[in-house]
Amino acid sequence: MIQHQFTALARLLAIAAACLAAAGPARAAWPSDQPINLIIAYAPGGGTDIVARNLVPYIERYLGDGAKINVVNRPGAGGAIGFAALAQANPDGYTIGFINTPPIITTPIERQVAWTLASYDYLGNIVDDPGTFCVHNDSPWKTLADLQAHARANPKSVTVGTTGVGSDDHLAMLLFERAAGVSMTHVPFKGSADTRTAIIGKHIGVAAINVGEALQYQKGGSPIRCLGQMTARRMSMAPDWPTFREQGFNFEMASLRGMAAPRGLAPAIRERLVRAIERAAADPAFRDAAEKAFAPVRYLGPAAYEAELRAGETVFRALWKELPWTDK
Repeated sequence: MIQHQFTALARLLAIAAACLAAAGPARAAWPSDQPINLIIAYAPGGGTDIVARNLVPYIERYLGDGAKINVVNRPGAGGAIGFAALAQANPDGYTIGFINTPPIITTPIERQVAWTLASYDYLGNIVDDPGTFCVHNDSPWKTLADLQAHARANPKSVTVGTTGVGSDDHLAMLLFERAAGVSMTHVPFKGSADTRTAIIGKHIGVAAINVGEALQYQKGGSPIRCLGQMTARRMSMAPDWPTFREQGFNFEMASLRGMAAPRGLAPAIRERLVRAIERAAADPAFRDAAEKAFAPVRYLGPAAYEAELRAGETVFRALWKELPWTDK
């Protein structure tokens, strides 16, 4: 009887072993079983892309378990293509991305799109980069007053390159038009790298980009000169650039660049991503790389980040009523 029981048990164990062998090796757990895609809604070489590629190795390190992150650029429509791809992805932890203000907020205000602020789980803000207007070194405009005088005398003659309708660059142009009493021509591009190419080639008169991007481009040898910074006070990165307010144009504009995932992440995965991103943003080596890339780091945890986005939505909805930013 005992021998029969042992024989039956042995058969069961053999069957179980055969089933396991047929199924193949056990699948590893997230995040090591397949790469995580990190969506950038702008072209390679822009400010968001540079920050992301500097940050990725540190997120991988703090996630551990052999985590691998692939940067995927999905440029176009002022960020709308990439933002929609992120919102519509499966919330399984294998798709995360950068979202940028103001277009993550402004685009749904102006038209029907595939996301709202409720479409995302927020993982933390990384960068807060104010705007600037840059011209080619050969441009006769040395100050914002020079630009204003030319635009007043020659309506619509000044072409302004931006990263798309409803971007911080586009809104900065509209606010300058209102403050200066001028009318200029908007030229949208897929990303700030394209705007840089256009200003270097003298295809546009003004490049509306961000301070960190402009400093990076100047460091790389781009022949551009910046006319001011859209901040309350001068940044330490650009102490010689007067603010727009100092020059009589009373507005500010900046771009938050933070990280999010599709709404509905499993709590354990979300918490692990949040912790890894927070540690990566605080890593001295990343901070050093960000400083060298002229990226003004301003980390915000998920709750503070979402609260700032919600506050921005209130502001931009009010602005839409006063100064619609559509190009139609």
